[in-house]
Amino acid sequence: MKAKGNELARGLPAGAAGCRIFFFCGPDEAGASAAANRIAAALPDAGERVELAGADLKRDPALLGDEARSNSLFGGSRHIWVRASGDEAHDALQFLIETAEAGAGQAAPVLVVATSATDKSRTAKLLEKRKDALVAMFHPPDHGTVASAVRQMADAAGLRLGGDLADRIARAAGLDVRLAQSEVTKLALYCDADPQSPKPASIEDYAAIGATTEEDGFAPLVDAVLGGELGRVAGEIKRMRELGLNPVGVALALERRTAQLAQIAAQLGPRGNFDRLDKAQQARLGIFWKDERGIRRQYERWTQPAGRGSRETRLDRLIPRLTELHRTLLYNSQAAELLLAQELAEIARFAAKR
Repeated sequence: MKAKGNELARGLPAGAAGCRIFFFCGPDEAGASAAANRIAAALPDAGERVELAGADLKRDPALLGDEARSNSLFGGSRHIWVRASGDEAHDALQFLIETAEAGAGQAAPVLVVATSATDKSRTAKLLEKRKDALVAMFHPPDHGTVASAVRQMADAAGLRLGGDLADRIARAAGLDVRLAQSEVTKLALYCDADPQSPKPASIEDYAAIGATTEEDGFAPLVDAVLGGELGRVAGEIKRMRELGLNPVGVALALERRTAQLAQIAAQLGPRGNFDRLDKAQQARLGIFWKDERGIRRQYERWTQPAGRGSRETRLDRLIPRLTELHRTLLYNSQAAELLLAQELAEIARFAAKR
């Protein structure tokens, strides 16, 4: 079966409870991962979580079936979480389905989060007509969607958000619903709120927990790197270390801004002029007045040809590079900060080229 990403943000679609394979794809990796987490939390007996890499499944398609039909170390149930790129998990999923139909027995639920894949990919086509599988594609959300999701998170946590606090949390999280959920959880703990005893939360409460904001969070670093401001990058990387910003969070913020630039480019077309965007279009694209100058600069730099005579834009090359960076950081957590700093410097140098 097939569903839309925004449907999963509101709850599980009808029929999802009977599914055993979940394939979540699209450019919004954060939204896909958040949905996969909700699915895992809703499993009747989720048990142990076993993580597999798509690259490993591509090398050994039988590995998925072996893990999905193995017992947990402590004898309980388990579910399989796969982080893949594109169609890396296709052959493994096909093998899992074929062996099940041949009588190999029931397998543990499998959740696949596939970056660089779409609902038109081979894997999606393999699964979308099956009653025991759910396919959903996630597009980068706009500010209003994330703010609405923050309000839902707050309601579930027993928080009553005052003023524009939901909007502020959405901006501070870089439109990343996972980071936003983390902020809401911290805020609920600080306010001693729960669903049975709701409590109000103010902007002052949010400031008190030391939440990341646009001014002291990811935004200045993202603007310096994607704007090719080489003189600022070293200082921003130093600030990143001093504040202890999460490397994966920084990578996600870069992905969000890159997705936003891609949306702007799609809106304007190959020869579009940023000045053609009216206020309503800017609002729909999540361009706020504080960010307009930086986004304009980044748009102009990243929509240039990737090289002399190239049909690709710099943006075309940046998107897969950021996807690979995200994967690298996830699998090299101990060296993540150093790897990220090196990549940020390279991206900034590329952006600075004339």
